[in-house]
Amino acid sequence: MGEARIIPFDGAASGARPPAPRSGRRPTRPARAVRVPEPVEGEVPVRSIEARPGRKRAQSARPAETGSADTGPADEASAEAGPRREPGSGRSLFGSLAGAVGGVVGGAAAGLLDGVAGPGWEDRAADGLAFLRRRITGEYEVDEFGFDPELNDKLMAVLRVVYEQYFRIEVSGLEHVPAEGGALIVANHSGTLPVDALMTQVAVHDHHPARRNLRLLAADLVFQLPLVGSVARKSGHTLACHADAERLLGKGELVGVWPEGYKGLGKPFAERYKLQRFGRGGFVSAALRTGVPIVPCSIVGAEEIYPMVGNVRTLARLLNLPYFPITPTFPLLGPLGLVPLPTRWRIEFGAPIHTDAYPEEAADDPMVVFNLTDEVRETIQHTIYRLLMQRRSVFF
Repeated sequence: MGEARIIPFDGAASGARPPAPRSGRRPTRPARAVRVPEPVEGEVPVRSIEARPGRKRAQSARPAETGSADTGPADEASAEAGPRREPGSGRSLFGSLAGAVGGVVGGAAAGLLDGVAGPGWEDRAADGLAFLRRRITGEYEVDEFGFDPELNDKLMAVLRVVYEQYFRIEVSGLEHVPAEGGALIVANHSGTLPVDALMTQVAVHDHHPARRNLRLLAADLVFQLPLVGSVARKSGHTLACHADAERLLGKGELVGVWPEGYKGLGKPFAERYKLQRFGRGGFVSAALRTGVPIVPCSIVGAEEIYPMVGNVRTLARLLNLPYFPITPTFPLLGPLGLVPLPTRWRIEFGAPIHTDAYPEEAADDPMVVFNLTDEVRETIQHTIYRLLMQRRSVFF
């Protein structure tokens, strides 16, 4: 390379001497010169101090104009927006290191989350956010009873964990549940709290080939409770009355009813697996009027989740409850006593009892209603005895 030229600063090239120092102050040291080598033929010249390599590279990497024809060149748009900051200006060494460390930590966190949540967690997170957006904006549909199928699927995902991991439920006989059209599922009721109804709903929703939604007929107390009543409506529950049951069955829905009611739900532990009276047979009348089959359902395992050893009737009347249970863990352990025992369940659906062969006036005949009610009750009771004989342990 040729000999470098010296480019002086502060007038040093003209031979001017630096200004005389003021009294009491040290003389000002002249500015240092910067050596800029002269370019050699065939070699890329060194850029001067005023050059902006970062800006020129950024401009050459993108097209000269962006946007539509009305917006004009990108440089003019940038000039109108204000002066552009130099690359690296306002960025300290600490900021650069922090950005690098943040990138490494973020990448490691993303890899860890992918390993824990499994592949596809980004899609599940996006679906969850889209679900919340539809909830906030009201972009979802409900039927005339308030049933929200999309929300019900989310609730099933929560109950599914309890169904599979906690109670480890085995289900059989789902081939007896019709894949389409109306049908009435009648089951025994037990367990102090109506957990058996929810688990039956999960069994039909998850394991039936048609993945049908089971519409439960619930007591009026359910819809009087704050928040619980609203969630029950959106998950497909409706009031246990003749009118609602017949409307659902007439629309081809799958309806579930627990005729024992509070008598079965709050019976003492000493009377476990002994079916109580099935009311007045109102569910049979609804099936006869709509001509749908009745599917008996037997549940074993729910009796032991909250062993009810006592009932404080005075406190129940004060709280307007059908009963106030005393179990080995509640109220002794407080809120911890509300955790059910992890018993192992078995749910079996029996052969359907067809009602379409009966005449229309059979729904008003007390003898026909009584005989069909007794047939359903006896079928469920005998199936429970058989399942109990096959059970090896309550928890295993």
